[in-house]
Amino acid sequence: MGAPKRFRKKYDKPTMMWNKVRIENEHKLKERFGLKNLRELWMAASELRRIRRNTRAVLSGNASEKTGKEMIARLAKYDIIKPEAALDDLLVIDVDKILDRRLQSVVFRKGLSKSMKQSRQLITHGYIAIGGRRITSPGYTVRRDEEGTIAYYKPFKIESAPAPQKAPEAAQAAPKAVEAPKAVAPAAEKPA
Repeated sequence: MGAPKRFRKKYDKPTMMWNKVRIENEHKLKERFGLKNLRELWMAASELRRIRRNTRAVLSGNASEKTGKEMIARLAKYDIIKPEAALDDLLVIDVDKILDRRLQSVVFRKGLSKSMKQSRQLITHGYIAIGGRRITSPGYTVRRDEEGTIAYYKPFKIESAPAPQKAPEAAQAAPKAVEAPKAVAPAAEKPA
């Protein structure tokens, strides 16, 4: 049956669904970052809205300064901003910065694939690993320290036994001629 867990959406849909300018911009971003659908873009936009909302709360005094420092540290860990950034810098982050930290984008930037679509396919088929651990989610957010460990996945090493060494004289000897099989004479009939 499964665990009784309440699943929640990780994104909010746009309030005006049929805004032509917004739709065109979203489709440009979708093609540029090789996204499967607009839902992935909306997830990044929701994350950006959450960051901005928390930043405004800290700047207005409704949240502690410690919360602001933790937000800066977390975003610096994912290389979205610099570690020495101020709280005001969190308000100018755009969706491109968040989408650029996805595994799909990093794989393409590192040159492991020829296009964004191919990098998505390599990841979902299990050919990409981070630190030797296979990752099959193209939307995985890559940390700064993980970026150098992204490579093709090598599931196992083949350890073969060393080949037996041939004696040098056997290798130099001429091959023997193959003899033809002898014909077998029919057995003589025995008297009954």
